[in-house]
Amino acid sequence: MADVKRNGHYNRGASQSYGMKDVYVDGNTVRRVQALPQKAPKPTVSRAARKNRERAQSMSKVFVVFLAIACAAVLFTCVRFLQLKSRITGSIQTIAELESEYSQLKADNDAYESQLNASMDLEQVKKTAMERLGMKYPTENQILTYQLDKGSYVRQYQEVPEAE
Repeated sequence: MADVKRNGHYNRGASQSYGMKDVYVDGNTVRRVQALPQKAPKPTVSRAARKNRERAQSMSKVFVVFLAIACAAVLFTCVRFLQLKSRITGSIQTIAELESEYSQLKADNDAYESQLNASMDLEQVKKTAMERLGMKYPTENQILTYQLDKGSYVRQYQEVPEAE
C-alpha cells in the first residue's frame, strides 16, 4: 500500500519508519492544504465614475414621493377590497338565513293548507248551502259563455260538479 500513489505523491509519518501504519496519502484522511487566494489590487476609479455610482445608488426625492403615492394607492385598494369582500360574505350569510326561513315558512304553509283541506267536507258545505241557504244550481238561461283573450288565462283549482 505504501507504493500506491494517490494525487501524485505520498508522505511518511513523523517517525520516518517504513511501516504501513505510518504512511498516509495526502487527501485521503487529511484535508488538502489550500493556499489562500491573493487579493487583487483595487482598481483606481475616476472621480466621475464614483459620482455616477453614488448617483445611481441614491434615490431622488421625486422617486421617493412617487413610491410613497404608489404604496398608499395599493394599500387603499387592498383595504377597499377587503371591505367589499367582508360585505359580500355578510350578504351571502343573510341570504342563506332568509332562504332557510322562507323554506320553513313554505313548509308550514303547506302543512296548514293540507290540514285545512282535510278538515273541510265539501259535501257538507253543498248540503248546508242548498238546504239552509236555499242555493240551487244555475239554469240554462243563467249560464253565460265568453271567449278568452290570448294573453289572459283562468285558473281552475278543482273540477266543477255537474248539475243534478
